[in-house]
Amino acid sequence: MVIKKLRLNNFRNYEELEIEFSDGVNILFGDNAQGKTNILEGVFLAATTKSLRGSKDRDMIRFGQEEAHISAVTERAGMTHKIDMHLKKGRAKGLAVDGIPLRRSAELLGLLHTVSFSPEDLSMMNNGPEERRRFYDLELCQLDKIYCSNLADYGKALTQRNDLLKQIADNPSLKETIEVWDEQLVKFGTYLIRARKRFTEQLIPIVSEKHGSITDGAEQLKLVYEPNCTEEDFRQTLKRNLERDLILHYTSNGPHRDDLSLFINDNNVKLFGSQGQKRTTALSLKLAEIELIRGAIRETPVLLLDDVLSELDRNRQSRLLSEMEDVQTIVTCTGMEEFVACRPEGNTIYRVGGNQVNRI
Repeated sequence: MVIKKLRLNNFRNYEELEIEFSDGVNILFGDNAQGKTNILEGVFLAATTKSLRGSKDRDMIRFGQEEAHISAVTERAGMTHKIDMHLKKGRAKGLAVDGIPLRRSAELLGLLHTVSFSPEDLSMMNNGPEERRRFYDLELCQLDKIYCSNLADYGKALTQRNDLLKQIADNPSLKETIEVWDEQLVKFGTYLIRARKRFTEQLIPIVSEKHGSITDGAEQLKLVYEPNCTEEDFRQTLKRNLERDLILHYTSNGPHRDDLSLFINDNNVKLFGSQGQKRTTALSLKLAEIELIRGAIRETPVLLLDDVLSELDRNRQSRLLSEMEDVQTIVTCTGMEEFVACRPEGNTIYRVGGNQVNRI
């Protein structure tokens, strides 16, 4: 699985850009704030319909313009497809594959799988549970279209229930309708809980092996999925905490409050891990993602590395680079010296600057 070509029009800082990628390692180098990450974001958007940085569609449209266009040519199992995406201010994005419009974003998923690794991932251990839920959602949406659909429907039902909780304060008779949204949350939410649990179970042995390899067996990494409530008691939890939710004006329980805990030698990484251990944990998760996707779809995902090599020591750099042997990789950096020293051959190099990209 590879991306052959990417075209950006009025996207971020690019008025017009077309770039062809090799099937191996593609290095985008240049000074900071020149648009290197914007190229990775364009690839990620074409694969997932989501921003690499969690941005809204309108924020990715070039300043002064009303819409942006992203086009990507992909290849999987010998089949070539063209993805077209239009971002429009105040309107839903438009999507098409091979010229055929798509009704839902979920229909796009599967044409291009990506695993992204950025400095933000290195600090995932320090942030709140929202970042770790995003880790679940980004990967599961690529692997499971039904999960993606349920996630979207759960989000809509959650918004409706929260709005209703606020309206009940002025109109108590509306309380009788809360069960309608409870049923919707349970219907879609139990699938999310079940899928996250299964995903964690699949990830545990792989991430343990990767982490053990990086640390030469000195550390054991363990993942623990921490659902806010179980499949079995979700409905009862919503009923039990209704009065509390009415006071708070929001839904206090459900998979939108899930978390993922990570332990090294039984010590919580977020609370007790060193910076080096947190970096190793994040790297182990990303390497495990590659293996999990490879095993699930019998294809290798595209690896997106956003200026992370400088954050890793030479041992971790070497471990990450060893995973690139049969993986199309697009990597950004401010200087090539350290990268090329680790991997002197087989690279396609692009200079990024002045809103342009030149292959050298």
